[in-house]
Amino acid sequence: MIKRSQTAIEFLVLVSAVLFFFVVFFLTIGENIQDKTRENINKIVNEIAFLVQEEISFASESVDGYYRVFKIPESLNGLEYDIDVSDGRVYLKTYNNKYAVALPVQDVSGEIIKGENVLRKEGGVIYLNS
Repeated sequence: MIKRSQTAIEFLVLVSAVLFFFVVFFLTIGENIQDKTRENINKIVNEIAFLVQEEISFASESVDGYYRVFKIPESLNGLEYDIDVSDGRVYLKTYNNKYAVALPVQDVSGEIIKGENVLRKEGGVIYLNS
């Protein structure tokens, strides 16, 4: 009788240890996936802000008559966001306020929109969608 109860207790200890290690393993995997997702979204936020900054910089360095159409995505991997160009900066932030970036740009006349944007330079002034 003692042999059976000892075997049952050892079995329960072994099953508990294996279960514990599986739980720790899957929690670690889940955390790693979350980190990669955060890094990916942060990278996309920065890429879009840098794109706008570069487009405005190209326009400011170009001669009058510069005209270019560029696109801004509607969402960031399904995450909604706001983008604005004002006060010499491009501001981009997600609706959940977890990701945000502000980069310096030259002054422009007009507003940026998600989707297709028209950038032109006339009389030394950079116009964005206007």
